[in-house]
Amino acid sequence: MLSELHIENLGVIERIEVVLGPGLTAVTGETGAGKTMLVEAIELLVGGRADASMVRHGADEARLDGRLIAQDGTETVLTRVIPTAGRSRAYINGRPATVASLADAAADAVDLHGQHAHQSLLSTATQRAALDEYGGIDLGPLRAARARLTEIEAELAALGGDDRARAREIDLLRFQVDELDAADVVDAEEDVRLDAEESVLADATAHRDAAAGVVASISDDGGAHDAIASALGALDGRSPFGDEVARLRDVLAELDDVVGEIRAAGERIDESPERLAEIRERRQTLKNLRRKYGDDLAAVMAFHAESADRLAELEQFDERAGELDRDRQRALAAELAAAETVGRRRREVGPELASAVEAELRRLAMPHVSVGVQIGEHPDDHPGDRVQFLLAANPGSPLLPLTRVASGGELARAMLALRLVLSHAANRSDDGRTLVFDEVDAGIGGTAAQAVGDALAQLGRRHQVLVVTHLAQVASVAEVQVSVAKSVRDGETFAHAAPIEGEDRVAEIARMLSGSNTDSALDHARELLDS
Repeated sequence: MLSELHIENLGVIERIEVVLGPGLTAVTGETGAGKTMLVEAIELLVGGRADASMVRHGADEARLDGRLIAQDGTETVLTRVIPTAGRSRAYINGRPATVASLADAAADAVDLHGQHAHQSLLSTATQRAALDEYGGIDLGPLRAARARLTEIEAELAALGGDDRARAREIDLLRFQVDELDAADVVDAEEDVRLDAEESVLADATAHRDAAAGVVASISDDGGAHDAIASALGALDGRSPFGDEVARLRDVLAELDDVVGEIRAAGERIDESPERLAEIRERRQTLKNLRRKYGDDLAAVMAFHAESADRLAELEQFDERAGELDRDRQRALAAELAAAETVGRRRREVGPELASAVEAELRRLAMPHVSVGVQIGEHPDDHPGDRVQFLLAANPGSPLLPLTRVASGGELARAMLALRLVLSHAANRSDDGRTLVFDEVDAGIGGTAAQAVGDALAQLGRRHQVLVVTHLAQVASVAEVQVSVAKSVRDGETFAHAAPIEGEDRVAEIARMLSGSNTDSALDHARELLDS
């Protein structure tokens, strides 16, 4: 539901804020007062085409804000800014968005009908959805069958292209897999270990000489060991140095351990030119693999596994393709069966829907109208997705698509009739949408006007309905009436909009009836409102 509408600098509107409630709201006012600007503002909020000429003269930009409230109570604020120069901007809950996002956000919340671009009844998708809703047609099996068919065809396409393309891919993959198989990389850290081992082998002689020199400098006569032992002997038995003597003994013991470890490490270092050459060759192999297949050995190993799987898949192409082709034939049969069921049901309920909409339109000041629903172009066209509403407004006129024969007012009344029919349908749920009608009462009056008003009021029990009207009979049945008026200040025109009630509403209804506020017009207005 659209609960609030804020408009700045749009056409003759400088600033208007309208709070809207549930049920039927009628927007009334003199011709040219700016009533239709409210509808245009809503149209722009739900993704309509913007034009710099819409901006009020003297302003830099127009701004429109609308607050939508979902049935679960969550709120969404849509904003559209139209500058005099440059592209329009859109926002959802204060965050920048695309115009398409605005349309998506409002797609299930607001529907406009009348003289503007958002005439959803003209689309095949809307007409088809209306037919399916009226007939309670279950599309689940058809959608599932189509999804399965799409899945199988995607898998078939992924198996490989034509025979030549597949052969080329197999040759490349086999070369890559053979090379990776031969390399036999099983440890992602192998290159790190080889680097450390090469560092040792490349300088083996110097490492061993260094170890021998260190051992000699500590253990030979007159070396570090003897010097510390001599110092220990000089202090041993002297009470002031008890702690230091103990520490020197620990140093000697630790020194002996270190010397032993250095000696053993040096003796383990083996000069092996063969092993060094082997390591260097392996490291070059790993480097080449990383250059071609991944940044590190883990990536190389992953590429190896993926390539082997893909090669096996392609080499088993004929077998797998046969399986998938059999699956596809079964899926095609299931899709055809589901489509036949849907098409048959659509053709059954199409005339029923046409008859119901025709009856409603005859109540809405189109006494000679004829309505048809065309399902597909041929009886064997399953499931009849090309649903098209046909209309002939006058006797003797052929039934033609709505897009070719319906005026703005006729189209708005056609949507009103359809909404009424769907609301009567047993399977209709209360979706609480906002329905906006403009020109729905074009060219009618008298009892027909009362019928349109009653129909809108009936819709208002299930939806939020906003109607721009010139008819007192329509305005009088609304739960809320918003009056739009204009004034001139300092040579500039300003539009104002506000809810009216009490005697103000009586006066507005009287103006709509006779163009004046005579006593008889006021009495007639009170009668309409009381009834």
